[in-house]
Amino acid sequence: MRYVCLTGIGAVGSVIASALGGWDFAIQTLVIFMVIDYLTGLTVAAVFKKSRKSESGAFDSNAGYEGLIKKCMMLLMVVMAYRLDGIIGWDFTRTALVFVLIINESGSIIENASIMGVPIPRILRQAIEFLRKKAGEEDDNSEDIH
Repeated sequence: MRYVCLTGIGAVGSVIASALGGWDFAIQTLVIFMVIDYLTGLTVAAVFKKSRKSESGAFDSNAGYEGLIKKCMMLLMVVMAYRLDGIIGWDFTRTALVFVLIINESGSIIENASIMGVPIPRILRQAIEFLRKKAGEEDDNSEDIH
């Protein structure tokens, strides 16, 4: 039974990785950053009670579900970008989207860490700002990481 479950998990993982355009370093980084962002967001709400996602600042299960749905939608957008690349014959849209999503997750992680009182080294803020500018995201509506 154990091998059947592991085989099933492996098959599902392979299908997901294939739909995302492969399990390369960029996708791995995005998924890791998504998990870190979600966990730090939960910590801000549950421990520090300073979440911007609820009126009281405390943990709200609806906000948690919304966060998971948002992250799933981000991954679905990567699937969409990969498929569009295949139709157009490019190898750009998926990579650019993943890059922008990684930058967005980075900013959110830094914001959560800042709320927790963790000092954010200037070099890290500058690196993320550099990446935002490189991606052409300096004029977007993403939250400020300063």
